[in-house]
Amino acid sequence: MSASSSSQPATWIDRLFEGDRAALARAITAVENDTTEAADVLRAAHGRTGRALVVGITGAPGAGKSTLVSAVIRDLRRRAKTVGVLAVDPSSPFTGGALLGDRVRMLDHAGDPGVFVRSVASRGHLGGLSRNTARLVDVMDAGGKDVVLVETVGVGQSEIEIAGLADIRVVVWAPGAGDEVQAAKAGILEIADVLVVNKTDLPQAVQTEAALKGASSYLPEERRPVVLKTIAVRGDGVADLVDAVIDLGARKAASGVDGARRRMGQLLVAAVADLARDRAHELEQDVLGTLCDSVLAGDVAFDEAVEGLLHRLTDGSGRPL
Repeated sequence: MSASSSSQPATWIDRLFEGDRAALARAITAVENDTTEAADVLRAAHGRTGRALVVGITGAPGAGKSTLVSAVIRDLRRRAKTVGVLAVDPSSPFTGGALLGDRVRMLDHAGDPGVFVRSVASRGHLGGLSRNTARLVDVMDAGGKDVVLVETVGVGQSEIEIAGLADIRVVVWAPGAGDEVQAAKAGILEIADVLVVNKTDLPQAVQTEAALKGASSYLPEERRPVVLKTIAVRGDGVADLVDAVIDLGARKAASGVDGARRRMGQLLVAAVADLARDRAHELEQDVLGTLCDSVLAGDVAFDEAVEGLLHRLTDGSGRPL
């Protein structure tokens, strides 16, 4: 990068750390699209992270996550907290853009200078998050947001990726999800700090609440999630949810849990996995093909093949070639 390109963004990056909305929008766009400015933004941001409370909100489609997020934003603003929101949407296989556009559901906050909402396309990334979500959280954190809400795509148990990103994880359920609760017992329930039964004005809400309490009762008491009820469209129970999130966040901070460090660890591991995948695909086809034939013929065990492939991607000491 030339001297002019590295020095030119300095003024607007400084404005980012002063809470400037236009600078935040530019920084997020740069990081999401991995432009030439992204490295400057991330380098400057990483020395200013660790202040924001990061809350992951996940759950199956139709549970009312976006409506609940909007209600949580409203309550946080009443408490004078600044809020950043990353709404991770499924992406179009043709354009790569977000399909659902969760910002549409949060238009009530469009004129509030203390709220910044951004829809992010998952771009086919599994686990309910986009590949750059951890970086975008850091940008919002460095940009001065008190709370960063991350709403995930909503694809079920694979969303446990949120566990490595958020300080507090909220899993939202709709009434009538008893069977799904049992199916998820060994997965997504274990990463939850708070379980929310939303739309509790609908039938079967009591049964779903009981199912959630029963499914999580086998966990040790210190890891057992709080179970709450809300009606997001009316704001019922939202203050209790925000109270629980802030209290749990304060407890984790007091125990020495470093959210910024955890996010960086997740980011590094994901980057290594992506790099290994890309390099594996770049191998000559005859090399990969020969390895596949050996496994299919039973000459090489699958695990051996994986180790051999990994060895080919490194020089034996773990350093990328």
